[in-house]
Amino acid sequence: MKKLLKKSEILLTIWCIVAAFGTYFCMYAFRKPFTTGLYENYELWGVGYKSILIISQVCGYMLSKIIGIKVIAELKSKKRIALIISLIVIAELALVAFGFVPFPYNFVFLFFNGLPLGMVWGVIFSFLEGRKLTEFLALGLSLNLVMTSGVLKTFYLFLQETYHISEFHLPYSIGLFFLPLFLLFVWMLAQIPPPNEEDLYLRSQRFAMKKADKILIIKEFGLGLLCFVGVYLLLASMRDFRDNFAVEVWREIDPQFNKTIFSEIETTIGLVVVSLIALNAFIKNNFQSYLTFSGMMLLAVLLCGGSTWAFQEVLISPKTWMLSLGIGLFLPYLLIQTVVFERLIALFKARGNVGFLVYICDSVGYLGSVVLLIYREFFLKKISFLNILMTFSYVISFVCFILLIVQLFYFSNKYLPRTITSRKLLTFGKLGGK
Repeated sequence: MKKLLKKSEILLTIWCIVAAFGTYFCMYAFRKPFTTGLYENYELWGVGYKSILIISQVCGYMLSKIIGIKVIAELKSKKRIALIISLIVIAELALVAFGFVPFPYNFVFLFFNGLPLGMVWGVIFSFLEGRKLTEFLALGLSLNLVMTSGVLKTFYLFLQETYHISEFHLPYSIGLFFLPLFLLFVWMLAQIPPPNEEDLYLRSQRFAMKKADKILIIKEFGLGLLCFVGVYLLLASMRDFRDNFAVEVWREIDPQFNKTIFSEIETTIGLVVVSLIALNAFIKNNFQSYLTFSGMMLLAVLLCGGSTWAFQEVLISPKTWMLSLGIGLFLPYLLIQTVVFERLIALFKARGNVGFLVYICDSVGYLGSVVLLIYREFFLKKISFLNILMTFSYVISFVCFILLIVQLFYFSNKYLPRTITSRKLLTFGKLGGK
């Protein structure tokens, strides 16, 4: 199969998209099923049990991202498949324990469920980065991050109501159902050949990083990276909050809401966002791509605040607001995961890989998710989920817009002098040759 994929670029593109989408789709089946449960009759330490469960898993997921800064950055290609299978098996065993260990002791196992899952994205993306069509190949990952949770929520709720499966036993049952599919898609990942010569020329070679490589990148691009980390922190925190409490938010908006609303909205968001991201794959010039995605991110964060204001003024419907807010959150979030560092590494010919930089952002982002969840439980418990979502939409618009402007000036000023210098050297070389 590898020989066939090397010969056909179209087949390789389709294969990568399907493999990445399928693998990550299945990962969500091990991570998100428990969030559909309400756990209304359960409480621990005066806190709703669902919040305890979410905080427990997100803490594990956050620690996974911190560990991933080292593991994914230093991951060698021959160890990818063994690692990703091991991660999913550990996550499923934790869900089995969550189902059979009685309340209130079972919340601990969601921590161990999240602990391996945070590294799955990095393993999958390592098969796709450093190619001339990386943004396009990563469509499968992008679609998952936007729409899969909503689609699976509809599926989970259907299973619960049809077969009356306990909210404690549903998670591992879903995991067992998706395990064979996961293994099939992992096999597809294993068939993907390494980047070819054209890929290396356009995007630069990617390396398993050493400590010195990590220090050099941070020293060289510190301020710009810090801006993206700040943007990602706010986006990831709000994205996670919106996803974890989507059922509660819709109950506040409309107690009789249609359960298919999740799949409808998230699918639409996914199609819009991935279409915009895919456009970057066809921009060969890395600096032009950088300017393009920076502009997209600026417009997206403004959409968060603008659509929230329109919703409050009853200028748009709740569905239109949730759709607009989703696009505003997910577009810059996914650009950072799939495009921003991919292009910056290629633009500056930096020695490293995307996983290292994304996992720095992810670790900080999920720390923000944990802080927001805990802060809400102890200081904002009387404030509705809907009001929290609206308030932070304005915060994201204001703060992220400023950070994105700062990074735009920072990286442009770093790149343009290099371009001018290289042009002068080229001109001088031609004159000297004459």
